[in-house]
Amino acid sequence: MNQYFIWNERLGIPIPELDRSWEMFREEEQTFIVTQWEIIRGSIPDRIFALERLINLKQAELNEEEDFETSCIINSDIAELASQINDLHIWYRINQEIESRRHS
Repeated sequence: MNQYFIWNERLGIPIPELDRSWEMFREEEQTFIVTQWEIIRGSIPDRIFALERLINLKQAELNEEEDFETSCIINSDIAELASQINDLHIWYRINQEIESRRHS
Protein backbone atom coordinates (compact mmCIF):
# COMPACT_ATOMS: atom_id res chain seq x y z
CA MET A 1 0.00 0.00 0.00
CA ASN A 2 2.67 2.49 1.08
CA GLN A 3 5.75 2.58 3.28
CA TYR A 4 3.70 2.61 6.49
CA PHE A 5 1.25 -0.22 5.81
CA ILE A 6 1.48 -3.75 4.47
CA TRP A 7 -1.34 -5.88 3.11
CA ASN A 8 -2.36 -8.71 5.42
CA GLU A 9 -3.88 -11.45 3.32
CA ARG A 10 -5.34 -13.31 6.30
CA LEU A 11 -7.22 -10.29 7.65
CA GLY A 12 -8.02 -8.73 4.28
CA ILE A 13 -6.80 -5.27 5.31
CA PRO A 14 -3.53 -3.35 5.30
CA ILE A 15 -1.94 -3.16 8.73
CA PRO A 16 0.67 -0.73 10.06
CA GLU A 17 4.29 -1.70 9.63
CA LEU A 18 6.28 1.12 11.19
CA ASP A 19 10.06 1.01 11.02
CA ARG A 20 10.64 3.17 14.09
CA SER A 21 8.91 4.32 17.26
CA TRP A 22 5.96 6.68 16.93
CA GLU A 23 7.86 9.61 18.45
CA MET A 24 10.52 9.38 15.72
CA PHE A 25 8.05 10.27 12.97
CA ARG A 26 7.64 13.89 11.92
CA GLU A 27 4.28 15.45 12.74
CA GLU A 28 3.27 15.37 9.05
CA GLU A 29 4.07 11.67 8.87
CA GLN A 30 2.08 10.99 12.04
CA THR A 31 -0.90 12.86 10.60
CA PHE A 32 -0.67 10.91 7.35
CA ILE A 33 -0.38 7.58 9.15
CA VAL A 34 -3.32 8.33 11.46
CA THR A 35 -5.46 9.52 8.55
CA GLN A 36 -4.69 6.40 6.53
CA TRP A 37 -5.33 4.20 9.55
CA GLU A 38 -8.70 5.87 10.19
CA ILE A 39 -9.71 5.02 6.61
CA ILE A 40 -8.55 1.41 7.00
CA ARG A 41 -10.09 1.15 10.45
CA GLY A 42 -13.42 2.31 9.03
CA SER A 43 -13.45 -0.73 6.73
CA ILE A 44 -12.93 -3.23 9.57
CA PRO A 45 -16.61 -3.53 10.64
CA ASP A 46 -17.57 -4.43 7.06
CA ARG A 47 -14.79 -7.01 6.93
CA ILE A 48 -15.98 -8.51 10.23
CA PHE A 49 -19.56 -8.62 8.93
CA ALA A 50 -18.39 -10.47 5.79
CA LEU A 51 -16.52 -13.02 7.91
CA GLU A 52 -19.56 -13.49 10.16
CA ARG A 53 -21.66 -14.26 7.07
CA LEU A 54 -19.09 -16.89 6.07
CA ILE A 55 -19.26 -18.39 9.55
CA ASN A 56 -23.06 -18.59 9.28
CA LEU A 57 -22.77 -20.37 5.93
CA LYS A 58 -20.20 -22.79 7.34
CA GLN A 59 -22.41 -23.47 10.38
CA ALA A 60 -25.34 -24.25 8.10
CA GLU A 61 -23.07 -26.55 6.10
CA LEU A 62 -21.89 -28.19 9.33
CA ASN A 63 -25.47 -28.81 10.44
CA GLU A 64 -26.10 -30.78 7.26
CA GLU A 65 -22.78 -32.65 7.15
CA GLU A 66 -22.81 -36.31 8.14
CA ASP A 67 -19.19 -37.21 7.44
CA PHE A 68 -17.07 -36.79 10.59
CA GLU A 69 -13.83 -35.85 8.82
CA THR A 70 -15.57 -33.25 6.69
CA SER A 71 -17.29 -31.91 9.82
CA CYS A 72 -13.88 -31.49 11.45
CA ILE A 73 -12.60 -29.54 8.44
CA ILE A 74 -15.65 -27.26 8.45
CA ASN A 75 -15.30 -26.74 12.20
CA SER A 76 -11.64 -25.84 11.71
CA ASP A 77 -12.63 -23.34 9.00
CA ILE A 78 -15.13 -21.76 11.40
CA ALA A 79 -12.48 -21.50 14.12
CA GLU A 80 -10.08 -19.77 11.70
CA LEU A 81 -12.74 -17.28 10.63
CA ALA A 82 -13.52 -16.54 14.29
CA SER A 83 -9.81 -16.02 14.94
CA GLN A 84 -9.66 -13.53 12.07
CA ILE A 85 -12.62 -11.65 13.55
CA ASN A 86 -10.89 -11.55 16.93
CA ASP A 87 -7.71 -10.16 15.36
CA LEU A 88 -9.70 -7.55 13.45
CA HIS A 89 -11.33 -6.43 16.73
CA ILE A 90 -7.85 -5.99 18.20
CA TRP A 91 -6.70 -3.92 15.22
CA TYR A 92 -9.89 -1.87 15.40
CA ARG A 93 -9.08 -0.87 19.00
CA ILE A 94 -5.52 0.17 18.11
CA ASN A 95 -6.82 3.53 16.88
CA GLN A 96 -7.46 4.58 20.47
CA GLU A 97 -3.77 4.10 21.29
CA ILE A 98 -2.62 6.04 18.23
CA GLU A 99 -5.02 8.90 18.94
CA SER A 100 -3.89 9.24 22.55
CA ARG A 101 -0.25 9.30 21.46
CA ARG A 102 -0.98 11.89 18.81
CA HIS A 103 -2.62 14.23 21.35
CA SER A 104 0.06 13.81 24.02
